[in-house]
This record gives sequence, C-alpha cells and structure tokens, in this order.
Amino acid sequence: QVQVVESGGGLVQPGESLRLSCAASGSIFSINAMGWYRQAPGKERELVARITSSGSTEYADSVKGRFTISRDNAKKTATLQMNSLKPEDTAVYYCNARVRRADLLLSDYWGQGTQVSVSS
Repeated sequence: QVQVVESGGGLVQPGESLRLSCAASGSIFSINAMGWYRQAPGKERELVARITSSGSTEYADSVKGRFTISRDNAKKTATLQMNSLKPEDTAVYYCNARVRRADLLLSDYWGQGTQVSVSS
C-alpha cells in the first residue's frame, strides 16, 4: 500500500506566498516523478508542476516564474513554493506520485487534496 499526503494549503491575499508539501510512504521501490495538479470549481484538473527523479521540471505556463517545485528523493517528499499568488490560483491542489511499488508495478497515487484560496 502507498499513501500520499499533502499539507500547507490555506487562505492568502494576492501577492503573498504559500508552500505546499507532499510526502509518499508505504511499499515504495522508487518514485519516477512527483507532481502537483490543481482543480478549480467547474474546471478540469490541470498540471501545475512536475519533477522527475533526476530533477527535470515541467511547469504550466500560468505559473512559470512564480512557482518552484523541488523534491527530496531520500525522504520521498516534494515541495511546491508558490510566490506572487493570484486569485486565479485558487483551487484544490493535489499531489501525484508515480510510484514503482515493492512488487515493481508502476502506478499513480494521489493525495486527498489541499485547498489554496487567494483573495483580498
């Protein structure tokens, strides 16, 4: 069994910062990639940022230059630093881990989501 847990959401004003954290645990052989996705009301879930085990990163155009994703392979954690937040960043943020389990099967695991609200 694999668990993915997020933390760090909240309510902030435009221009402020938040840091989201994600931790994976359980029967993990390795983690290929970790990513953050978000879903706003009435919209589809979208990729925000993603990082591979080698450190390659990918960002949505809407967050480039404002958000930074990082990970600690040894601790099986990923962090999303969000600066200069805008009201349009308001959404539920989900962490995804593409895990190769102890039985060597490759599967995607999702956290329960954390709410980020940006409002004055």
